[in-house]
Amino acid sequence: MVVKITKKENILQVSFKYSPEKIAKIKNIKGYKWNPDKKIWTVPFTDENYNKLKKLFSNEIKNINIEENIKNEQLIAKMEDEIKLKGYSFKTKKAYINHIRRFFSYINKNADEISDEEIRKYVIFLLEKEKVSHSYVNQAISSIKFLYHNVLNKNCIINKISRPKKEKKLPMVLSFHEVTKILTALKNEKHKTILILIYSAGLRVGEVVKLKAEDIDSERMLIHVVQGKGKKDRYTVLSQIALDQLRKYFMLYRPEEWLFPGQNNKGHITERTVEKVFKNACKIANIKKKVSVHSLRHSFATHLLEGGIDLRYIQELLGHASSKTTEIYTHVTQKSLRSINSPLDKMMINNNKS
Repeated sequence: MVVKITKKENILQVSFKYSPEKIAKIKNIKGYKWNPDKKIWTVPFTDENYNKLKKLFSNEIKNINIEENIKNEQLIAKMEDEIKLKGYSFKTKKAYINHIRRFFSYINKNADEISDEEIRKYVIFLLEKEKVSHSYVNQAISSIKFLYHNVLNKNCIINKISRPKKEKKLPMVLSFHEVTKILTALKNEKHKTILILIYSAGLRVGEVVKLKAEDIDSERMLIHVVQGKGKKDRYTVLSQIALDQLRKYFMLYRPEEWLFPGQNNKGHITERTVEKVFKNACKIANIKKKVSVHSLRHSFATHLLEGGIDLRYIQELLGHASSKTTEIYTHVTQKSLRSINSPLDKMMINNNKS
């Protein structure tokens, strides 16, 4: 009977078919636990525990390159430190580390031994087998490139890998009527306030959850976004209706450090919670479009453009580094499209006249 040992972060996972003898053996290891959901035994990873497992199951262990796994984990730890030194955001760090873990899991080799052809095959695997988006694959390549350039100091290997062409997708925009239905769907004043602020100020979900009371400038009718995407501060508009809603919310909840605290007032509310709130609001409002909470920000920008606001001001409010990013909203606005008549309409008018 084969005993399979894998390492995940600081835990050794041991799996085998039911055997009283093997269970008795694993109970000799310090810190052992049984995971009923995954049906595996876990023990804290230490050299002592690992060597003891190898000795106890010497004739039954399935060789899965744990030594290489350990080396790769050490590289991941170095990569985390390097990402922090570069000043990348927590979200980018999390994404890069997850990509590298999936990459190592697929290759199952020491990073020093991985060839450019194996990386190429991994990229093809993501595109053809996993069928993920091109942006996902490009981020995976960026994370591998970061590992080789900044941690392993190898510049040649990843530079040979081609990147898939970036997909050009238009943002999903909600109409005024749909936004109104969503913002009025919820009874919970805290949740309603969050969605109102996102739409009325064009905030990212990661920005609204980190707001503090001091960021609301009711005198100048501005919201101070502290260290938004790209580690940049900016100001955006504070709507009078949003301010009235905020005052109502303050009277009910009396927030202290964070404007929108999480459960038991520990830290701020999570992005995941806000996404669930939006999804629930869409369900109540009977919105059938495939939208996310970020669609409120897209709708804010599009509605401003349709209202005649200059694209440069919208770029500033959204915090876009490049005007090209903001220009995407010119492709979804109805303002310019409404003035264009389909040739079919012109054809039918001429037929009716004759």
